[in-house]
Amino acid sequence: QVQLVESGGGLVQAGGSLRLSCAASGRTFSNYQMGWFRQVPGKEREFVAAISRSGGNTYYADSVKGRFTISRDNAKNTVFLQMNSLKAEATAVYYCAADLSPFSGTWYTRSGSVDYWGKGTLVTVSS
Repeated sequence: QVQLVESGGGLVQAGGSLRLSCAASGRTFSNYQMGWFRQVPGKEREFVAAISRSGGNTYYADSVKGRFTISRDNAKNTVFLQMNSLKAEATAVYYCAADLSPFSGTWYTRSGSVDYWGKGTLVTVSS
């Protein structure tokens, strides 16, 4: 079992920045692919970014490439999402995800079967 706790959400003006954190506990953090998803009420949860177990590979949704950066600190059992140049359409609840898949580049395409989820943190971008 892995427990994931997100933090860092809040209200920010368009063009601003936020840094989300996700603290993991319960199992060996470095065994897990990690990622961020987001969801707007009434819409499906969508992939934002993912990072491999070692941190050597990262993946992004086209909508955030060049503006968001995912990173992880395996010594501190934490994954981060740095969000720059935020747009109003980034307003959503952001969820941290952990998965035991051995394939860093594909697990996040099947959000319905992700192993563990956090409870989410709300990001609101005002225009």
